[in-house]
Amino acid sequence: MKKLLLIVLILMANESFAQLKTHTFEQVEEMSKTNPKPFIIFIHTDWCKFCKTMENTTFKNKAIINKLNQDFYFISFNAEEKRDIIFKENTFKFKPKGNNSGIHELATILGDKNGNVVYPTITILNHDYSIVAQLQSYIGPKELLQILSKIQ
Repeated sequence: MKKLLLIVLILMANESFAQLKTHTFEQVEEMSKTNPKPFIIFIHTDWCKFCKTMENTTFKNKAIINKLNQDFYFISFNAEEKRDIIFKENTFKFKPKGNNSGIHELATILGDKNGNVVYPTITILNHDYSIVAQLQSYIGPKELLQILSKIQ
Protein backbone atom coordinates (compact mmCIF):
# COMPACT_ATOMS: atom_id res chain seq x y z
CA MET A 1 0.00 0.00 0.00
CA LYS A 2 2.83 2.40 0.83
CA LYS A 3 4.48 1.67 -2.52
CA LEU A 4 1.24 2.39 -4.37
CA LEU A 5 0.77 5.67 -2.51
CA LEU A 6 4.37 6.65 -3.26
CA ILE A 7 3.92 5.89 -6.98
CA VAL A 8 0.71 7.93 -7.11
CA LEU A 9 2.40 10.87 -5.38
CA ILE A 10 5.36 10.74 -7.78
CA LEU A 11 3.07 10.65 -10.80
CA MET A 12 1.01 13.56 -9.49
CA ALA A 13 4.10 15.60 -8.72
CA ASN A 14 5.55 14.90 -12.16
CA GLU A 15 2.26 15.90 -13.81
CA SER A 16 1.97 19.16 -11.89
CA PHE A 17 5.53 20.18 -12.75
CA ALA A 18 5.15 19.89 -16.51
CA GLN A 19 7.34 22.52 -18.07
CA LEU A 20 7.09 24.35 -21.33
CA LYS A 21 9.99 23.50 -23.62
CA THR A 22 11.51 26.72 -24.92
CA HIS A 23 13.97 26.95 -27.76
CA THR A 24 16.10 29.53 -29.52
CA PHE A 25 15.53 30.57 -33.13
CA GLU A 26 18.67 28.69 -34.11
CA GLN A 27 17.55 25.48 -32.37
CA VAL A 28 14.08 25.59 -33.91
CA GLU A 29 15.43 26.13 -37.38
CA GLU A 30 17.68 23.09 -37.01
CA MET A 31 15.00 20.86 -35.41
CA SER A 32 12.41 21.73 -38.04
CA LYS A 33 14.62 20.25 -40.77
CA THR A 34 13.89 16.75 -39.50
CA ASN A 35 10.58 17.36 -37.69
CA PRO A 36 8.63 20.25 -39.23
CA LYS A 37 6.15 21.94 -36.88
CA PRO A 38 4.74 25.45 -36.62
CA PHE A 39 6.62 27.96 -34.43
CA ILE A 40 5.01 29.93 -31.62
CA ILE A 41 7.04 33.05 -30.85
CA PHE A 42 6.15 34.89 -27.65
CA ILE A 43 7.52 38.43 -28.03
CA HIS A 44 7.85 40.18 -24.67
CA THR A 45 9.98 42.47 -22.53
CA ASP A 46 11.12 42.31 -18.92
CA TRP A 47 9.10 45.43 -17.96
CA CYS A 48 5.75 44.44 -19.54
CA LYS A 49 3.20 43.53 -16.85
CA PHE A 50 0.84 41.80 -19.31
CA CYS A 51 3.77 39.72 -20.58
CA LYS A 52 4.56 38.63 -17.03
CA THR A 53 0.89 37.80 -16.46
CA MET A 54 0.88 35.60 -19.57
CA GLU A 55 4.08 33.90 -18.46
CA ASN A 56 2.56 33.16 -15.04
CA THR A 57 -0.92 32.10 -16.20
CA THR A 58 -1.27 31.16 -19.86
CA PHE A 59 2.13 29.53 -20.21
CA LYS A 60 1.81 27.72 -16.86
CA ASN A 61 -1.51 26.13 -17.88
CA LYS A 62 -1.11 22.35 -18.20
CA ALA A 63 -3.23 22.08 -21.37
CA ILE A 64 -1.24 24.89 -23.05
CA ILE A 65 2.06 23.32 -22.02
CA ASN A 66 1.03 19.92 -23.39
CA LYS A 67 -0.26 21.40 -26.66
CA LEU A 68 2.81 23.55 -27.25
CA ASN A 69 5.29 20.82 -26.32
CA GLN A 70 3.58 18.26 -28.53
CA ASP A 71 2.56 20.19 -31.65
CA PHE A 72 4.72 23.33 -31.85
CA TYR A 73 8.17 24.77 -31.28
CA PHE A 74 7.96 27.52 -28.66
CA ILE A 75 10.34 30.49 -28.62
CA SER A 76 10.24 32.98 -25.76
CA PHE A 77 11.78 36.10 -27.30
CA ASN A 78 12.71 39.18 -25.28
CA ALA A 79 12.38 42.04 -27.79
CA GLU A 80 15.20 43.87 -25.99
CA GLU A 81 17.63 40.97 -26.26
CA LYS A 82 21.06 42.24 -27.25
CA ARG A 83 22.59 39.14 -28.79
CA ASP A 84 22.70 38.64 -32.55
CA ILE A 85 20.25 36.02 -33.80
CA ILE A 86 20.87 34.01 -36.93
CA PHE A 87 17.56 32.95 -38.49
CA LYS A 88 16.64 32.08 -42.07
CA GLU A 89 20.25 32.66 -43.15
CA ASN A 90 20.15 36.26 -41.87
CA THR A 91 21.78 37.88 -38.86
CA PHE A 92 19.42 40.09 -36.86
CA LYS A 93 20.76 42.64 -34.37
CA PHE A 94 19.67 44.73 -31.44
CA LYS A 95 19.06 48.34 -32.48
CA PRO A 96 19.70 50.85 -29.67
CA LYS A 97 17.35 53.84 -29.46
CA GLY A 98 18.92 55.74 -26.60
CA ASN A 99 20.23 55.18 -23.09
CA ASN A 100 19.41 51.61 -22.11
CA SER A 101 16.61 51.30 -24.65
CA GLY A 102 16.15 49.75 -28.05
CA ILE A 103 14.56 46.84 -29.81
CA HIS A 104 15.81 43.78 -31.61
CA GLU A 105 15.23 44.07 -35.35
CA LEU A 106 13.77 40.54 -35.44
CA ALA A 107 11.06 41.71 -33.03
CA THR A 108 10.06 44.47 -35.43
CA ILE A 109 9.86 41.99 -38.30
CA LEU A 110 7.73 39.57 -36.30
CA GLY A 111 5.66 42.22 -34.48
CA ASP A 112 3.24 43.12 -37.27
CA LYS A 113 3.30 43.84 -40.99
CA ASN A 114 4.03 47.55 -40.32
CA GLY A 115 7.00 46.86 -38.05
CA ASN A 116 5.13 47.84 -34.88
CA VAL A 117 5.53 45.75 -31.77
CA VAL A 118 2.92 45.58 -29.04
CA TYR A 119 3.77 43.65 -25.90
CA PRO A 120 2.95 40.87 -25.60
CA THR A 121 2.71 39.57 -29.15
CA ILE A 122 2.43 35.96 -30.21
CA THR A 123 3.57 35.36 -33.77
CA ILE A 124 2.81 31.98 -35.29
CA LEU A 125 4.93 30.78 -38.19
CA ASN A 126 4.35 27.75 -40.37
CA HIS A 127 7.27 25.37 -40.71
CA ASP A 128 8.01 27.14 -44.03
CA TYR A 129 8.42 30.44 -42.05
CA SER A 130 5.26 32.03 -43.43
CA ILE A 131 3.33 34.07 -40.87
CA VAL A 132 0.05 32.42 -39.90
CA ALA A 133 -1.00 34.89 -37.20
CA GLN A 134 0.17 37.86 -35.17
CA LEU A 135 -1.78 38.15 -31.93
CA GLN A 136 -1.19 41.33 -29.97
CA SER A 137 -2.14 41.70 -26.29
CA TYR A 138 -2.75 39.37 -23.40
CA ILE A 139 -4.31 36.03 -24.35
CA GLY A 140 -5.67 33.70 -21.69
CA PRO A 141 -5.22 29.92 -21.72
CA LYS A 142 -8.70 29.07 -23.00
CA GLU A 143 -8.50 31.49 -25.94
CA LEU A 144 -4.95 30.45 -26.84
CA LEU A 145 -5.90 26.77 -26.77
CA GLN A 146 -8.73 27.47 -29.21
CA ILE A 147 -6.36 29.36 -31.53
CA LEU A 148 -3.71 26.63 -31.39
CA SER A 149 -6.29 23.95 -32.14
CA LYS A 150 -7.41 25.79 -35.27
CA ILE A 151 -3.86 26.25 -36.54
CA GLN A 152 -3.01 22.59 -36.59
